[in-house]
Amino acid sequence: MAASLLIGIAIALAAAWGALALWVRAPVPRGARAALTLVWLASAFAAIAALAWPAWQPAWYAFAAAVIALLAWWHTLRPSNDRDWIPEVARQTYGEINGNQVTLHNVRNFDWHSRTDFTPRWETRHYALDALQSVDVALSYWSRPAIAHALVSFGFGDDRYIVFSVEIRRKQGDRFSEVGGFFKQYELSVIASTEEDSLRVRTNVRGEDGYLYRVHMPLDAARSLFLAYVDSANRLRDTPRFYHTLTANCTTIVFQMARRIVPGLPLDFRQLVSGYLPEYFYDLHVLQGAGSATQYRRLGRYTDRARANATPATFSRDIRQGVPGIDAL
Repeated sequence: MAASLLIGIAIALAAAWGALALWVRAPVPRGARAALTLVWLASAFAAIAALAWPAWQPAWYAFAAAVIALLAWWHTLRPSNDRDWIPEVARQTYGEINGNQVTLHNVRNFDWHSRTDFTPRWETRHYALDALQSVDVALSYWSRPAIAHALVSFGFGDDRYIVFSVEIRRKQGDRFSEVGGFFKQYELSVIASTEEDSLRVRTNVRGEDGYLYRVHMPLDAARSLFLAYVDSANRLRDTPRFYHTLTANCTTIVFQMARRIVPGLPLDFRQLVSGYLPEYFYDLHVLQGAGSATQYRRLGRYTDRARANATPATFSRDIRQGVPGIDAL
């Protein structure tokens, strides 16, 4: 009885995973995809029934064969850098390091007028590692308080900031789906951009709510984190990788890099529910200038300042006004 129960649970789990995999990724039209998913679930139900009724035993073998076929197909799904990408991820950032100098290619600096109206600009920019002065984490919320997109901005003085963002590399016609992120629906990309592009588009065009946090860390660690981003971007350019909602997203990739720099960085659920990263940072004592994480959130919210900004040249300066831990600008 116990063995049958365990087998039944295993079949149910395989049925659920397979149904979602087929619904999200089966290479057939949506109607046929629905029919295929229903056939899969019916096969799983028959396999479970076979545990109680020996006459149904062939159904168990049929489902086992279907599982093997599904896994074989799943193994054929490979990430690629050659697809019909949407414009904002059409190119991939990559970098060249020559001693103290870093050259970044394909830095995005779009001029956004609306979600669909923009002037695309991809630029090459140069940075000296010994000029790196600051690291800021920007969190952008679009729906639930537990979920935010995390971006890391490196400051090189004179209001020169470069933002790295781990992005879903969407194809034309794709819509974001958290479920799809579990099932190889999107590739992963690391995009470097200006703040006037990646921060402004989120608050001023997409209607998201933005918060900025100055992370105080040794400059050698900041330089290592910057180089880790460059290395990650180069790796993805050479070897594509799928995005994954839990294991390869905008937050987990950052912490994978950070642990290379700060060994023993504690694991915490807030590394997954990125909307609560301020409390995590506060507990690590890397936020300064505020008496609590709540106060830091309130003062670090830059949404209104971003929307009031009328001059791209002063955007970075304006959004930092009053942010704790940043000297008066």
